[in-house]
Amino acid sequence: MFKFLKGVVGGSGTGLKDLPYNIGEPYPSAWGSWTHHRGTSKDDGSPVSIFSLSGSNAQDGHLAAGRNGVKRLRTVRHPNILSFLYSTEVETFDGSTSRITLYMVTEPVMPLSEKIKELGLEGTQRDEYYAWGLHQIAKAVSFLNNDCKLVHGNVCLASVVVTPTLDWKLHAFDVLSEFDGNNESATGPMLQYEWLVGPQYKPMELAKSDWVAIRKSPPWAIDSWGLGCFIYEIFSGIKLCKTEELRNTGSIPKSLLQDYQRLLSSMPSRRMNTSKLIENSEYFQNKLVDTIHFMEILTLKDSVEKDTFFRKLPNLAEQLPRQIVLKKLLPLLASALEFGSAAAPALTALLKMGSWLSAEEFNVKVLPTIVKLFASNDRAIRVSLLQHIDQYGESLSAQVVDEQVYLHIATGFSDTSAFLRELTLKSMLVLAPKLSQRTISGSLLKYLSKLQVDEEPAIRTNTTILLGNIASHLNEGTRKRVLINAFTVRALRDTFSPARGAGIMALCATSSYYDISEIATRILPNVVVLTIDADSDVRSKAFQAVDQFLQIVKQYYEKTSAGDTSAAVGISSIPGNASLLGWAMSSLTLKGKPSEQASLPPINSGAPLTSTATNASSAMDTPSTAPARVNSSTDLADQPVPVSPTSTDGWGEIENGIHEEQDGDKDGWDDIEPLEEPKPSPALANIQAAQKRPVSQPVSQPKLQATTVRPKNTVKVTKDEVDDLWGSIAASAPKTTSKPLNVKTASTLDDDDPWAAIAAPPPTTRAKPLSAGRGRGAKPAAAPKLGAQRINRTSSGM
Repeated sequence: MFKFLKGVVGGSGTGLKDLPYNIGEPYPSAWGSWTHHRGTSKDDGSPVSIFSLSGSNAQDGHLAAGRNGVKRLRTVRHPNILSFLYSTEVETFDGSTSRITLYMVTEPVMPLSEKIKELGLEGTQRDEYYAWGLHQIAKAVSFLNNDCKLVHGNVCLASVVVTPTLDWKLHAFDVLSEFDGNNESATGPMLQYEWLVGPQYKPMELAKSDWVAIRKSPPWAIDSWGLGCFIYEIFSGIKLCKTEELRNTGSIPKSLLQDYQRLLSSMPSRRMNTSKLIENSEYFQNKLVDTIHFMEILTLKDSVEKDTFFRKLPNLAEQLPRQIVLKKLLPLLASALEFGSAAAPALTALLKMGSWLSAEEFNVKVLPTIVKLFASNDRAIRVSLLQHIDQYGESLSAQVVDEQVYLHIATGFSDTSAFLRELTLKSMLVLAPKLSQRTISGSLLKYLSKLQVDEEPAIRTNTTILLGNIASHLNEGTRKRVLINAFTVRALRDTFSPARGAGIMALCATSSYYDISEIATRILPNVVVLTIDADSDVRSKAFQAVDQFLQIVKQYYEKTSAGDTSAAVGISSIPGNASLLGWAMSSLTLKGKPSEQASLPPINSGAPLTSTATNASSAMDTPSTAPARVNSSTDLADQPVPVSPTSTDGWGEIENGIHEEQDGDKDGWDDIEPLEEPKPSPALANIQAAQKRPVSQPVSQPKLQATTVRPKNTVKVTKDEVDDLWGSIAASAPKTTSKPLNVKTASTLDDDDPWAAIAAPPPTTRAKPLSAGRGRGAKPAAAPKLGAQRINRTSSGM
């Protein structure tokens, strides 16, 4: 596969110009005469290990054995055998003498003895890790002996290396040879390079070079003895010096002692097969081995087993060695999630393990997997991502959020499940600051305009809270067009009292963005009306808001009277303002105990979708106010519960293009065009109509009753109002005993004039109806010959 290359490096012999790898510092130990170096690829800088072996001439016995090891390692592939990458042989000259060096490049590893010192494990955690590593080496030896009919010949501590994921791998194949037990006529040595093996590692028959007895023994006899020597070295912590030391069993675990003695039997035929060691030893039955083994065969498990395992994994990970969890389990878990073999609860375990990493390691090992998961079609995965977004959201870069994450999250705004719409809305508190102005104005605000008329009152309330929090991330022109209309025209007229309260507090928290004319002509008139609201909490907040905005107007008056025409508008110095924004944040992010269920709960379950403040005075006066959840016993419970899909078909689909409604009214969000969607349900039509000025039809015209489950909020709307998402939004109608205005009059009001709605109503008298005929109307019209009379006859006949 690879040709041996020979190059000449002038005199020094320290470099190799044709080797596509950089040779680094050597490790202090390696097997045999090899030197183990750290190294990197010249192409991409990826880490590798480089083994070098030098000899004075081409016929050197060590070089011949090294070439055998390179050839064997290149052809033998197994998960627990060192992975070969590249090899070359170079001859260098120093004066009149030459030196031949054999280079072998493998995956990055380090000697096991060095890794054990680095980890410093003790007690149960050490025994669990040793059990896992010994399990891997036993599988590698079993593969060679039983499947390949090969004899390694020198299994010991020096022939085992460790990968960055803490896996143990077998190497040092210089002595490896085929087992020719069936060749009874052979009398020569079966292991050509057995002289490389230290005498302390040789079983009795190999020490005596009794090749007849060796050929009559099972293929695993020599390597089973070597595995026993390896067990002694890792548990005693010292290198084996004499064969007699194997009798010292004080450091061997009791659960492994019997198998250890069978591996070192003096009779080759009675030595334990390494495959039996893997199957029978109770020593390998521990939490670490079972956990890693489950992860490696995850694709063979059913959904129930996966779900049970991943729900226990966060607590189990705390009991396992931390380094092994981060370097072994974490990559396995990330890979399982990325390729779809892991269930949604696995994300909780991934984030918990990720919390033990540094910020740099988290961005490298965990974050790329999370970004890829946003494109998943598994609804349960997406719910879990949104529920835990506060744990990783700050680590996402603005470019990744704007270009990759948001496109997938935005589909949740239009999902049929109110639970998923709510989670999507709450996630914007973390992600919105990372979005570009183009995305905010062109997409996010259009979705929020729809959510402000959502059929779920909790979602409408939290949409108002979110707008108050992201106001600082909007440009000045967008704030002018959006905030006042969103808070006054919609939030303050919502039928849900916490939504009205949220609108008042959002106005107060964003007061620094309004000029004095907006406060005087648009904000105060709408807030004053709520001082007589039916809800005491809303009234309390309204009075405090009126005082706050009047104080701003008063400050402006005092400064202009003093000749300061550049008087700034804002209340950054008022202590109450800081608490308002804090209340909005905490109420939006308060979720209670995160749900571990992958299924979507019903909207009117015991845990409400949102949390909003119900105590206005405490929320506005005390910065550390703890928000309370909305009591949904009378409001949320009465709402019709939409069906929560349980299939894992994604978040629901949304068209790529955002189309404009045919209606002309935009209630102030002039360039925030609504998203085109199917005809709203009766419940949604009721909510939309309730936020407009209520109107009634003349007695002579039929009335369309909007379906609702709350009789006290019943609103009668026309078909045009149901189909018009934006509609004409005017000021609330005065509560008088006069006859309501005609709907045609309401539809002609100017959206930009909040006073037009409270102007004097037109005369309530009606002109006499015109004749049904098409003449001049000078003479009474005759009864029609077709219309009413024929219909009456037909109806009477029926």
